[in-house]
Amino acid sequence: MIIETGRFGHLTVGNDETIIIPQGILGFPEYTKFCLIDPADDTLILWLQSLENPQVVFPVLEPKVFRLDYTAKLSALELRELKLDNVNQSAVLSILTIPEDITQMTANLKAPLVVNLKQQVAKQVVLQENEYSVKHLIFKELKTHLLTIRAHERASQVMEETLPSVVAIRNIPPSLTVKPLLA
Repeated sequence: MIIETGRFGHLTVGNDETIIIPQGILGFPEYTKFCLIDPADDTLILWLQSLENPQVVFPVLEPKVFRLDYTAKLSALELRELKLDNVNQSAVLSILTIPEDITQMTANLKAPLVVNLKQQVAKQVVLQENEYSVKHLIFKELKTHLLTIRAHERASQVMEETLPSVVAIRNIPPSLTVKPLLA
């Protein structure tokens, strides 16, 4: 299907690129069909684009990029809702808030989006741990990570210019950050 986006223009989205979020995103329960867009820039940020409303799009990023010890512990009910037989078939994404002053960029670590990569279904879960914040500052960590990547690219001279593209869900590597919540 061809979709119109407010940010990336017209894009073609295939079945293997669609994510179903039955309960929607917190504050946006009416939108349940999404895709991930890689803007082909060097920020590592992906965009969760609603297929039902071109103006609804969320910047997302895997939390391991800026918080290496991050773990999303899910209840048995959450694992069932996600149809997750194997937690190693999932990816975790934090929804970002990017203000005008990007040095104040934050990630919601308290309510990540967990994606079942095999079933292409996702759920935004509210973690029970109190160690995570809904406004975790990430600019310094992200900048450090990007500088490291650029240094490796320059060393191997792998710099290509590409256009924004929709991400095939099954091609996303598992995050390995989902763990069952021990009862």
